[in-house]
Amino acid sequence: MDDPLKRLLEAEARAQGIIDAASMERQRLLDEALAAAREAEVRFEAGRAELRAPFLKEANSRADQAVAELARKYEERQRNLRDMSSRHEQEAVDAALNLLLDPTL
Repeated sequence: MDDPLKRLLEAEARAQGIIDAASMERQRLLDEALAAAREAEVRFEAGRAELRAPFLKEANSRADQAVAELARKYEERQRNLRDMSSRHEQEAVDAALNLLLDPTL
C-alpha cells in the first residue's frame, strides 16, 4: 500500500512541476506580448508624423491656393474700385465746376 501512495505523491509532484512550468511559460509569453505591444506603440507614435505629413502638405498647398485666389480677387476688386472712384471723381469735379460756373443749373 505504501508503494501506490508513494507513486501518487510522485505523480502529484510531477503534475505540480508541469503546472509551475506552464505558469512560468504563460507569464513569459504575456511579458513578451506586452513588450511587443509597447514596441509597436512606440513605432506607431514615431511614424505618426510621417503618416500625417502628406495630409498636412496637401492641406498647406490648398490653403496657399485659397490665399492666392483671395489675394487675386482682392486686387481685382481694388482695381475696379479705384477705376470707379476716378470716374466718379471726374464726374463730381465736372458737376461742381458746372454748378460754380452756372448757378442756375
